[in-house]
Parts: sequence; structure tokens; C-alpha cells
Amino acid sequence: MPGLGKIALTGSLLIGLIVVVAIPVAMRPKVVSASDGAERIVIISPHNEQIRTEFERAFSDWHLENYGAPVDIDFRRPGGTSEIRKQIKAIYEAAVRRGDIRPDGAVEEGVIMPYDLLFGGGTYEHDQMKKGVRVELDSGEQITVPISIPANFDQAQIDRWFGENRVGAVNLYDEEQYFLGVALSSFGILFNRDALAERGLAEPEGWRDLADYNYVRGLALGDPRQSGSVATTYESILNSHGWDEGWRILRAMAANTRSFVIDSKKVVLDVSQGESVAGVAIDFYGRYQSQAVREPGQSASESRLGYVDPVGSVYVDPDPISLMRGGPNPTVGRRFLEFALTEQGQAIWQLRAVGLDAEPTELGPREYELRRMPIRRIMYEKHFDLFIDKTRPFEAASTAPTRGWRSLLGPIFGAFSIDLHSEIKAAWTAMNEARLAGADPELVERMEELFYAMPVHTMLDGRQLELTPDTYPEIREEWRDRQRAAELQIEYAAFFRKKYREVVRLAREARHG
Repeated sequence: MPGLGKIALTGSLLIGLIVVVAIPVAMRPKVVSASDGAERIVIISPHNEQIRTEFERAFSDWHLENYGAPVDIDFRRPGGTSEIRKQIKAIYEAAVRRGDIRPDGAVEEGVIMPYDLLFGGGTYEHDQMKKGVRVELDSGEQITVPISIPANFDQAQIDRWFGENRVGAVNLYDEEQYFLGVALSSFGILFNRDALAERGLAEPEGWRDLADYNYVRGLALGDPRQSGSVATTYESILNSHGWDEGWRILRAMAANTRSFVIDSKKVVLDVSQGESVAGVAIDFYGRYQSQAVREPGQSASESRLGYVDPVGSVYVDPDPISLMRGGPNPTVGRRFLEFALTEQGQAIWQLRAVGLDAEPTELGPREYELRRMPIRRIMYEKHFDLFIDKTRPFEAASTAPTRGWRSLLGPIFGAFSIDLHSEIKAAWTAMNEARLAGADPELVERMEELFYAMPVHTMLDGRQLELTPDTYPEIREEWRDRQRAAELQIEYAAFFRKKYREVVRLAREARHG
């Protein structure tokens, strides 16, 4: 009936209007009142509840002792670090366009930006905060405004905290102090010993082990487009093993994957429950879960879950804090960063829980053992005997340099695996089953060439470039345009799909040949 059609249309328009209005409201920071006499700061962070709870409690006690007032922390956790970066950039781009943030970076009087600090995530995400937002004004002028601001601690203080500004191939802090590391993270393999035994597999020692066909349908991996820690892990494989071998390892690992997950913590749960044999995990997630499932009296080597940092390629990355431009309480925000680098703040990461009734000055977390590695060397010199995990990241860290390939890692990995999960598994199975069946070695070699092939990129000027380390910088520029990136995502997926289908066709011919 015509009348019903109008009603339905009007209803759809009304719903659409509500959604459009609701989006800015949802993005607006909620107002959380501070307790009587307490200061208040707002921190956006990917960290879990245990970390947030321990640092809020300890910082409030420290601030009360040193500045005469407790602190209430309003933590925001909208998602993983990649999602957090997107949200922050959108907020600051809008502020620059409105004129709330001037081209010189000054914030208009009375304007308060949502967050005081970004706490957590790797150095890549914090470097993006330093690079900031690039906005074209109505005048046509393009300006770049950093989202973070320098902490401006005295260099002598920085030197006392950090000493040499290096762990492996990575800086501990930004030399202009746009971000300072407060903890260290490594990235390794969590495995289920019971599931390994069912397959007759030895415990994995490195990334190449996970590329073995014996792990088929047995891995749990994260999506590097959604998680900064997952992207850092995959980048470390490329950095350690180089372009050709690194991509082959990642391709084979993807083909062995049972499922891809958005949240990297889901990998730990899948392996813990035996749904996957092994998975890629951040060190403290892996160690904590291994301990959590341990039976009374069992040692770490007897637990049904094990964690290992890959031999020869332990990538260690600082977990920093950045001060946000125009935050509501920059003074107390800076004090939080200072506290995180005191011995009291550093002890929260790795020492055993001392109990809720402990004196505020006693070193260690109160309730939760976080199983993370401190960033200050003095903690390893003075308190190592109190550490839960006897790990020395400064000695174990790989010195393989960062090669600058991260910006396309997510799109390429997504195109050859996550977006084509059934296709890559079919090709991987066909190729390996053909090899095991004794197919002609030349045919198997041809299958491998097809399976591991990288795209031939057609530039806007018509040139065709095979994606290699040499062509990467030029190809990367086209990916930076959003519209072009959407087109390329389709083109790359089509390229990989064609190769995988050819692998399956060749395997079929080999069976019936």
C-alpha cells in the first residue's frame, strides 16, 4: 500500500537521522566526576583491566604522598591499538578543521581535547601520534599537526631512567620525548602440549616451525589490520628473515591457520582450550596463561601450555606513553608518566603481588601479577631476584633493523590470506598433498612459485611493477590514497585468487595424470 511505503521510508530516514546524530555523541568523551579532593585524568589505552587497576591504585597513592591529592583515572578502551589510532586521528582532524587546534599546534582557549595520555601499544602507534594529522584547510593550505606533545623532562633525568636509548634495534624513547617507553614486550609462540602430542609434533622453537604443513588447520593468528601488536609480530618476522623468506613464512603460517581473530587475546584462549595447536602471542599473555592453567605442583615445563620466544628473532618493542595535545589535565598526565618510570611504577610490571593490605610504598602490584618486563635497566640490576619471569630482554633482543615494510603489511597479508581463507587453505593442501603423494618435483616447484607469488602492481601511469623491496616505496605511495587503496585491495585479492586456483588445478591434473 502507498501509505505503508511512505511510513516505511519515513521510518528509515528517521533511523538514519538518529544514527548520524548519535555518532558524534557516542564519540564525545563521557564525563566522570572526580572524588572529593581528587585530581582527574583521562587515559585511552588498549591495556586490560588488571593493568588499569594496578596503575590507577598505585599512581593515586603516589600522587597523594607527593602532591597531597589522590587521582581518579578515567580509562577508555575502545579497542586495539589500531582502532584507537583511527579514533584519535579522526577526533584531531575534526578539531583542526574546526579551528580548535591552530596550524601552529596551539589549542584555542577553552577547548579541551578528550584525552591526557595514550598508554600502551607499540612504538609504531606512538610514532603515528607524533606524525599527527595532515589536514587541508578551506584556504587550500595543507598543515600537519602532531597529536602528541613532548614530555620535556630534563635530559639528565631521561639518562637516569634509560641510560643507552636502545633495546635490540629499537629506541626506548623518542629523542624529542614525544613518547617514552615504560615497559618492554616481546612476541612469541604459545603452544598446547596436549595438542602437539596428538599430532606427534615437537615443541616449536621458531617461526619456521609454524610454517610446516604438519600444523595445517592448527594455528590461531590475529588480524594485523585490527591489532597493532599482531602487526608488530608479523613485521618482526619480515625484519628477521628478510623479504622473500619472511613472506613465505607468513604465507605458510596463514595457510595453516584454523581461524583469524580480531583480538589478539582470543589467540591465547583458542590455544588454551585446545581448539588450536599453537598461536602467536605477546609474551605476557602467553606466560600468564601458561601459569593460569598449571596444575598444583607443576613446573612451567609440565604445564599443558608453553610459551617460547623464537630462536634468533626475539623482537622486543617498548610499550610507551604519549602526552596528548590539549588534554584536560596535562600537569597530572605528565606526573603519571613520571610515576610509571619510578622504581615503584616499574615494579608493578613484574614483581609478585604483595596483597591489598600492603603499604603503598611496598614494591610490586597489590592484586594482579602482570608478567610484563620493566624498561629500566636498574630493575634488572637491583630487583631481578624478585622477578617472576627470569628473562633479560636487553640481552635477548634481536638486532635486526626495522626495514620500513609495515605500512603495507596489513593490506597484503589480508589480501593473500584473511580475505581468501578458503582459497589459500585449498591451495596449500593441494600443493602439500601432491608433494606427499610423490608428484613430479618440477610440477611441485611450479605450484610453489604460484602459491608464493607476489602481485604485479599496475601503476596509475600504466607501468607494471612486481612487488619487491626495491619497488615497495613507489607502490606504497599509491596505497596511501584511500580510494586507490580500495581498488588495489580488490586487484591484489584477484591476483592471489587466480594463483591459488591454478595451484589447485595443477594438483588435480597430477592426481589424474
